[in-house]
Amino acid sequence: MRTVFKDFSFSALVAGFVAVLVGFTSSVAVIFTATQNLHATPDQTASWLWAIGIGMGSLSILFSLIWRQPLLIAWSTPGVAVVGAAAAAGNLTLPQAIGTFIASAVLVTLAGFSGGFERVMKRLPLPLASALLAGVLARFALDGFMCVPRNPLLVLTMAAVYVLGRRFQPRACVPLVLATGIAIAAAQGLFPLESVPWKITTPVWMAPEFTMGTILGVAMPLFIVTMASQNLPGVSAIRVGGYEPPVSKVIGWTGITTLLLAPFGCFSVNLAAITAAFCTGPEAHPDPKRRYWAPVCAGVCYLLIGLFGATVAGLFAAFPRELVLAVAGLALLTTIANGLTSALAEERFREASAMTFFVTLSGITLAGIGSAFWGIVAGAVVLALHRKK
Repeated sequence: MRTVFKDFSFSALVAGFVAVLVGFTSSVAVIFTATQNLHATPDQTASWLWAIGIGMGSLSILFSLIWRQPLLIAWSTPGVAVVGAAAAAGNLTLPQAIGTFIASAVLVTLAGFSGGFERVMKRLPLPLASALLAGVLARFALDGFMCVPRNPLLVLTMAAVYVLGRRFQPRACVPLVLATGIAIAAAQGLFPLESVPWKITTPVWMAPEFTMGTILGVAMPLFIVTMASQNLPGVSAIRVGGYEPPVSKVIGWTGITTLLLAPFGCFSVNLAAITAAFCTGPEAHPDPKRRYWAPVCAGVCYLLIGLFGATVAGLFAAFPRELVLAVAGLALLTTIANGLTSALAEERFREASAMTFFVTLSGITLAGIGSAFWGIVAGAVVLALHRKK
């Protein structure tokens, strides 16, 4: 236990906080949209935050401490978008939504513990996995620099601090960028804290309802997009970072946890895709063996989100969007560069990796499945054709 605490570092704490900040602020609005479409009460909406916060936080801490690897757990943003769209179309009620969460969780559990998903991932060449990760993350770097016209003082100052930090204080670079952004945003009066509610969240039990139509029309798409858009790039991010996680156990236990918390509003807990990169790269710690503390710190933040759902949601919502995009894009530059280096290093994989990168970066969605899946499909097709030739 002493060794575990000796591995703690301030850089890991900041990396975990930034991962939560980016993940929460970039997609929590999708959750609120889904609950509004389902006509959930404010207490039921807060219960959704409680359930996913407890699920993500507890698994991030346990997985990372047990296996000493940076295993960050998140929610499925594409998954909750599927639920919200079905509710908006009038094809889903709140009890039926809870039923679809349970059905999807059962499928994830089976896919994990059966070993099927892990066998698929082991066949994925590392250069394609690196290209996939770079394509997913590059969008954040682009968004970070595209927000310069909206607040040039904030973004350009953060960029300057990043460049100087990488030169003189690489370990403290991201904390310095975050602190600079917060100071400038506060001086500009961009933190409306007066509207933040202060209260503890109480979980609300919501009885499930099962119908064949919602299981086939919502639960199956929820399962597919969670596996293809979250767990697939999530495993890739961990592997590109130099780790080999016990994929089957991790996926299986995320399914079990979702199953237990579904009646309280947990639609899906799964491997983090984009935010995992904050915890697996050198920004978390120069020593790869000590980076597991980053998702542990993120897990603590998620537990606080669960316990103080409405309060924490308001606090994170108070962060200016330009600050969030800028710190995310700058913090991920090194990881993106490393991913591209690995993706293009071997000539026999180069064209397939380039195809994977650009299809993933495009952000296209086909048949309800995001670009991460189609990027891998496109790269695999190119690679197979070249090998056949």
